[in-house]
Amino acid sequence: MSRAQLALRVSDLEASITFYSKLFGTEPAKRREGYANFALTEPPLKLVLIEGAPGEETRLDHLGVEVDSTDQVDAATARLKDAGLATFEENDTSCCYALQDKVWVHGPGKEPWEVYVVKADADTLGRSAAPDATGDGCCTSRTTEETPAAAGCACG
Repeated sequence: MSRAQLALRVSDLEASITFYSKLFGTEPAKRREGYANFALTEPPLKLVLIEGAPGEETRLDHLGVEVDSTDQVDAATARLKDAGLATFEENDTSCCYALQDKVWVHGPGKEPWEVYVVKADADTLGRSAAPDATGDGCCTSRTTEETPAAAGCACG
């Protein structure tokens, strides 16, 4: 099974959890400090909420496709490269309380997309080595590191 992922950076995590719990009729699958995700089967969606700055408007953080195995990430990497897209790969990276393998690309509007597999839960927030299109790192804010040309951001 694969499913689309939508990651939002929100200023009020608790209010967002309450809203999306009502919208989808379910509680988050994972809740940690500054983070929550909803693993929905109908519609097949992983909704990730990442706590942003107080008063900040909700914004798109990144988009993704969650897959079941590293082999599927590897196949997506080959397909994306064969299609002429610049990719950025991360393996055994800890981000958003999960150990993941992933590959990133940017859409034409610089929107970051990931194809990833969650291999295990992690005890720490961690962060992707690749910042998103705004220059912020996934899951935590950072603006001083250089942005790899094809980098994206992922939180599983």
